[in-house]
Amino acid sequence: IASTGLIAGNRHDALNLKEHLQTAFKSMKRLGLDIEGAFFNADKAFDTKAARKTCFNHGLIPNMAENKRNRKSKKRGRKRLFDAEVYKRRFTSERTFAWVDKFRALLLRFERRDAYFLGGHHIAFAMINLRHLIDAQ
Repeated sequence: IASTGLIAGNRHDALNLKEHLQTAFKSMKRLGLDIEGAFFNADKAFDTKAARKTCFNHGLIPNMAENKRNRKSKKRGRKRLFDAEVYKRRFTSERTFAWVDKFRALLLRFERRDAYFLGGHHIAFAMINLRHLIDAQ
């Protein structure tokens, strides 16, 4: 399941990650999706205490490669959960992002309004899905 949120282009995505995760998890639960015990795959850039805590609070298992530069002192305590086999499946998400990057208007944001930019993403996803449906027949 992919979720998207909008922030300014000059800010790192991890700064608003907690709010985006909470919104996404609440939306999934509202839709009746059982996310209890599911893995949340993310790369090293999103390895933050807030992200891990949010995942645990919603019953998900955070599966993020450890960002060793993210700490000032040596790691103490138990080892973090990390499943390398599940982490390899991140390729699916990265491939989807690459498909969206084919749309120049989405790669370089020209829209001033968030609603227009999000609408552009919806059109891009619809075109990607339509292309795969046509190829499947």
